[in-house]
Amino acid sequence: MESLIEQTIGCPYCGETNEVLIDPQDAGDQYIEDCQVCCRPITFNVAMDSMGNLSVTVHDENDVF
Repeated sequence: MESLIEQTIGCPYCGETNEVLIDPQDAGDQYIEDCQVCCRPITFNVAMDSMGNLSVTVHDENDVF
């Protein structure tokens, strides 16, 4: 079982940094989680490169990507 990985993200609404736990099994997935500060919905995109490194990008719910 892989362990959760801690990442720091910046809220696209309020700009506050949040510590989040990412499950490596979520690689390739997109999900929504509320900001711990302003409670607005943040869209998370989790990806893994060929070396097994996780990356997380965040967007507000109205961003088109």
